[in-house]
Amino acid sequence: MSDELLSATRKRPPALLTALLVFGALVGVLVVFANVWTDWLWFEDLQAGVVFTTLLATRVGLFLGFGLMMAGLLVGNMLLAYRLRPKVRSTGEVSLLVARFRDLLDYRRWSLIGAPAMVLGVLAGLAGAANAEVFLAWANSTPFGSKDAYFGLDLSFFIFSYPWYRVLASFLLIGLVASAAASGFMHFVTGSLSSGVFRRGANRAKYPAAQAHVSVLLGLAAVVYGANVLLDRYAVSLTPGTQFTGVHFTDANARMPAMLIMASIVFVCALVFFVNAWLRRWSIPVASTVLAVVAGLILGGVYPWWIQTFDVVPNEPDKENPYIANNLTATRAAFGIDHLEIEDYQAVATVSAGQLKADAEALPAIRLMDPAIIPQTFEQLQQVRGYYAFPKRLDVDRYMINGVSTDTVVAVRELNIDGISEVNWNNIHTVYTHGHGLVAAYGNKREVNGEPQFVSGGIPTVGELGEHESRIYFGERARHYVVVGAPEGAEPVELDTPGGGTGRAETKSTYAGKAGIPVGGFVNRALFSVKFADINLMLTDRVNSESRILYDRTPAERVAKVAPWLTLDSDVYPTVVDGRVQWVVDGYTTSAHYPNSTLVDWQQVTSDAVKPSREMLPMRVNYVRNAVKATVDAYDGTVKLYAWDEKDPILQTWQKAFPGTVIPKSEISADLLKHLRFPQDLFKVQREVLGRYHTTNAYTWFERSDVWETPADPKAAAQKEGDQREGEQREGDQKEPPYYLTIRWPGDAEPVFSQTAVFVPLKRQNLSVYLAVNSDASSPEYGRLRVLKLSDSQQIAGPAQTFNALQTDSRVAEKLLPFTKQGNTKAIHGNLLTLPVGGGLLYVQPIYTQIENVTGAYPALRFVAVRFGEHVGIGTTLQEALDQVFQGDSGATTGENPIPDQPPGTTPGQVPAPDPTASPAPSSPSAPPASPPGGGATAKQLLAEAETLFNEADAALKAGDLAGYQAKQNAAKAKVVEAMKALG
Repeated sequence: MSDELLSATRKRPPALLTALLVFGALVGVLVVFANVWTDWLWFEDLQAGVVFTTLLATRVGLFLGFGLMMAGLLVGNMLLAYRLRPKVRSTGEVSLLVARFRDLLDYRRWSLIGAPAMVLGVLAGLAGAANAEVFLAWANSTPFGSKDAYFGLDLSFFIFSYPWYRVLASFLLIGLVASAAASGFMHFVTGSLSSGVFRRGANRAKYPAAQAHVSVLLGLAAVVYGANVLLDRYAVSLTPGTQFTGVHFTDANARMPAMLIMASIVFVCALVFFVNAWLRRWSIPVASTVLAVVAGLILGGVYPWWIQTFDVVPNEPDKENPYIANNLTATRAAFGIDHLEIEDYQAVATVSAGQLKADAEALPAIRLMDPAIIPQTFEQLQQVRGYYAFPKRLDVDRYMINGVSTDTVVAVRELNIDGISEVNWNNIHTVYTHGHGLVAAYGNKREVNGEPQFVSGGIPTVGELGEHESRIYFGERARHYVVVGAPEGAEPVELDTPGGGTGRAETKSTYAGKAGIPVGGFVNRALFSVKFADINLMLTDRVNSESRILYDRTPAERVAKVAPWLTLDSDVYPTVVDGRVQWVVDGYTTSAHYPNSTLVDWQQVTSDAVKPSREMLPMRVNYVRNAVKATVDAYDGTVKLYAWDEKDPILQTWQKAFPGTVIPKSEISADLLKHLRFPQDLFKVQREVLGRYHTTNAYTWFERSDVWETPADPKAAAQKEGDQREGEQREGDQKEPPYYLTIRWPGDAEPVFSQTAVFVPLKRQNLSVYLAVNSDASSPEYGRLRVLKLSDSQQIAGPAQTFNALQTDSRVAEKLLPFTKQGNTKAIHGNLLTLPVGGGLLYVQPIYTQIENVTGAYPALRFVAVRFGEHVGIGTTLQEALDQVFQGDSGATTGENPIPDQPPGTTPGQVPAPDPTASPAPSSPSAPPASPPGGGATAKQLLAEAETLFNEADAALKAGDLAGYQAKQNAAKAKVVEAMKALG
């Protein structure tokens, strides 16, 4: 070896470079340690340390196991190849580069062997650590007690074992192929192998150990590849085919038998490689490998194509019939729709007086407040300050009010850091720490001016929900960390309420909950500074000996960290339970490995007009259970996981993996149970699957002669049409969302809180199916899926047709004309609800009005439009609209407050005095008798007083005086009621 080469190999790196590398390594270790240690503290704070330690130990174990195995394979085989090098070097056929590499190998053997082994070992370790949950599921697997249709294996094999076996087989195959390649290269460099050994007539006795070494490695790789081929047979049950997911006729009669034959051929090839370790005739294993490849092309490609083209396609319905039947059974069981109840429903379209008498109990519960439209109304009436905000879509919940279960529209008044006037570190992290209050409004009531009638609201919160802790430290907008807590007697710094203090000044408070990680000590303070890359944590004087840090504060984020094995519902909703505001999060156990069940794209299926599809990686599933109901306390962040579907084997598996993290269903309090409901995303997935899998007849499924299709949301379609006229383009139709409603099922005695949806025939717009699921978790029939199948002999209008009929009806147009003719007021159509009442199907749509281009304007409920059959009605109340449709008397009383018509230019909350010079309105069957002159004068005076009180209420609201606002509002409403009485 030359002196220059030796000098180059022995030259040390510069001291500065060494120092930088050491410093970088120390910084990296510090960052990793800070994140790991603070995560441990976070889990311990939630009493979920077992999740952290189990996952960490599993990941570290898999990283070390996979990494060391991969590195060991490479190092062991490369060292063996080096030791098998020739004693005497041959230089006749060796290039100068190879010769120099040989010299370098002698001096830097461990570096040249260890470096690639370490790199591949780290990559293998990371891949192993990424499969920690796959390993835990396999290690704790629970039998399903059911077997698949083709292999007779318990379903747990496919869901828990098969994924792990795939990981192991892939790892071994990569490791053996990499070892064979590295060993072959080492043998070549050291002169043990050359291209000559593959030539015919080559000296096979030369360096036999090297040839044997490579032969054995290739033989082992062939064995593992054969095992992969055998695993591919099980994969057929999980793979989408030409018609559905799972085994098809061609799979069962061509591909799967061909895989057995192919695996046998590969095992024979492996045997040939092993024998070649002694024979060292490379032409034989090479020839066998070529034959295996050719056989694979024929058996895996040509033969199945032949069977599919010339045997299956001409007779597809009959050939695929038993396989479709297996797919139907598996899919219906996997998605929980195998208990669907289908009833024929001869929906009537004719009307008569008193027709809704039998449904009188359900009609007052019809929700007229649209959660997608009134958030702006909530903000204007209940926001109080710009640093508070409500979500873009409100939620639906139920409360017992005056002994009656009442549907309500609810939202939490959360902190909005974008609304803080002075944005600085102290304000964001120590002053503006929490929101305040859960606001609730009746779903079926409104004020006389069209505003929601609030059940609960204001700061401090008052109303019908009882006393409860109303501060919101954990919520959907809480995406930044805050530092809370102070020694006893210290001056509070956290903004608590905008008013209520001395001189109506804002009040301050100090967090008294149990959540948070202490950061008063130097170590924790420094580690969190590193974690958040925020030096202010170290420098600020706001951090004291009693300070604690709250982070990862969104409910979904907290549940996802505590239960990483769950898929979470996209609709997290707040509720008041046992004196606390609790966020409810529905958690699903899902899998894409349920054999012969059809795969669906979770993101696509759960999107609709209210929740558009997000730009996320697609998640395909073919099994789902609502296994867990989780709650997150809005004040102290406590996470509780309740086992809801206790029979679910996937849930039982994770309970074994993380013992003690899931609470038994029996511990759900009676108060919480009343607020749990059937989750939206699960219902959407079931709705999508039911489109084809409502049938159990394989021929019907194949012919697609009875496909149910979710209709497009007519409101979204109308908006899309308007946007396109203005030049904005949108793609695709947005599906109509399901709705939470209290309905009385035809034939049942009592109404029940349900989630409902409708279907139309494929590529048609008439209504064909009405679907509902019992969503009352306290009911023994919770989760009961029921369908009303409409007769094909009489067409019932679907949502799009009904929306068009309401838009074009002359009475509806006449009612809306005063709000649109001047161009400064717009009509907003609410959710189009469908209810099975009166022997048919009733459509109900609230219509809101809002002044445009006016600061502070918001939607107010102005009209309610209904349709039954071909009969359309519209009124200021649901009662008035129903009576119009059902010949002056629907037979039911909704108990609403009537809303006086308002001309354009008036704002919600203002009721104008009647114009005595105006002509009387034309009479209608439901119109009250004309009022006497004296009553009109009295009513005019009362309404004028009401208007003054409404204006004073608005002024109080702007000043932040919620108590004054409420008092003025109540007084104004009382005046309006008196005026109505005066009118007779």
